[in-house]
Amino acid sequence: MKIKHRYLMLIGGLAIFAGCQNNKSVPAEKVITAAEIKKYISALANDSMMGRKPFTAGEDKAIKYISEQFKKAGLEPGNNGSYFQDVPMVQITSTPSPVMEITGGKTPMSLHATTDFVTFSRREVDSVTLKNSPLVFAGYGVVAPEYHWNDYAGLDVKGKTVVVLVNDPGFKNGDPTFFKGDTMTYYGRWTYKYEEAARQGAAGVLIIHQKEPASYGWEVVSNSNTGAKLYLQQKDKHMNRCKVEGWITEDMGKKLLAEAGITGDFRALARKKDFKAIPLKQSVTLTITNQLKYSTSHNVIGTLKGSSQPNEYVLYTAHWDHLGIGKPDAKGDSIYNGAVDNADGVAAIISVAKAFSKAKEKPKRSIVFLAVTAEEQGLLGSEYYATHPIYPVNKTVADLNMDALGDYGETKDIAVTGKGQNELEDYVDEIAKAQGLTTVGDRHPGSGSYYRSDHFNFAKVGVPALDINNGSISVIHDGSYGEARQKDYGDNRYHQQADNYTDTMDATGMAQIANILYEAGTKLSNETTFPGWKKGSEFKAIRDKSMK
Repeated sequence: MKIKHRYLMLIGGLAIFAGCQNNKSVPAEKVITAAEIKKYISALANDSMMGRKPFTAGEDKAIKYISEQFKKAGLEPGNNGSYFQDVPMVQITSTPSPVMEITGGKTPMSLHATTDFVTFSRREVDSVTLKNSPLVFAGYGVVAPEYHWNDYAGLDVKGKTVVVLVNDPGFKNGDPTFFKGDTMTYYGRWTYKYEEAARQGAAGVLIIHQKEPASYGWEVVSNSNTGAKLYLQQKDKHMNRCKVEGWITEDMGKKLLAEAGITGDFRALARKKDFKAIPLKQSVTLTITNQLKYSTSHNVIGTLKGSSQPNEYVLYTAHWDHLGIGKPDAKGDSIYNGAVDNADGVAAIISVAKAFSKAKEKPKRSIVFLAVTAEEQGLLGSEYYATHPIYPVNKTVADLNMDALGDYGETKDIAVTGKGQNELEDYVDEIAKAQGLTTVGDRHPGSGSYYRSDHFNFAKVGVPALDINNGSISVIHDGSYGEARQKDYGDNRYHQQADNYTDTMDATGMAQIANILYEAGTKLSNETTFPGWKKGSEFKAIRDKSMK
């Protein structure tokens, strides 16, 4: 293992440096079994849970079950005597006007809702309107001081609507040292682009969708951004956000830019180091009406108190929610049971909790198990905990996340999401090596997978966060088996009614990941040092600041 980061720690008023404990890892007994994990999946993915959607009776059933299992596993209530943390949310159903009007160019443009654009508003008001809001092409919409990059330099966007590109300037640039090359940084995520446009004071922000740099098609954008959406309640009722957030298709984006004389490879234009935002000399008009509903969802939290360092915490996370009940599919099934996504992750953390409780030697640090709500709505439960932590983030050693574990058996390779981010992967490397396994990074690094599950919200506040899964090389099947099963899940079960539990489900790979993370957590829980972020990570400075 590489030497871990040394943090200045204060003990008894004296400043000392805590160094790495370079003890050799010994492969742990595989204490977590596939049968145990399947038992919990079968309950969580049962039709009686109604698809585990927040704000429904399915939520009530799911969180009651999880809290009962935490109690049976020997965990104390994690929130001042309660197993629950309230997560206040608002449901906003945004309905845009059927047509978005673009005027001021040679040819007025009329964009049609869902076909050409999707828009919504987080503002907790009955309606918002953009009336002849001037359009500005702001490249990738990125302000990244560490890369000496600012698409908003010298630009006043108050009252204006910015048009930006998906992903970041490094994608397909050909230089792996420019941003992170084809590996997406957080600056490439659409969530960041909305946040930055709001910080700049823009009235609206529209992302030009392109399939390759986004890693998904327009149908995903359209399906995910229409209808009711959940957000965390904010004191300012989200009035700090842009009036309008949304996407337009690549075809509409090309026409819009062409009206302003921008043709050819506009991505290459926007990644030039001397790029300056370009006023499009066109304006947009659009109204969005909102329906609002306020309610409270819940995170579930249990804690195993540490024996000698109880005020330092190793955190395990998994999201309990899924999509609830929708229209029946061709087989008449209307319940989105989410067996793989993410009943198996919750099953795994319950199993890990039991393993810690039964261990002969109790961990020195406290172990916290957090099943979060509303991941499917935008990582909301983990965001709420990270910004309203029950245990201090600068005393939280690490977050070990489990989401959609593979149901195709054990693999010879272990996939580390966002490989290269922090030193937690060094723990996994050591454990894997001891078991004759290899670790690999993202197969599609441009998709920004590291920013798509709950561990990301802990990264945003500086906590080293890890998400691993089974690779693609099956232990017992031929070389193409793992990839074929991954593709089958993505094509035929992911976010579909077919993501169901069956008795024939192969949970050995799930147990493999759970055992690795149990061993990693055991090691972390018995150290005095804190793992850090690797050089070049966009989260390193946040952690360094919080630890001083």
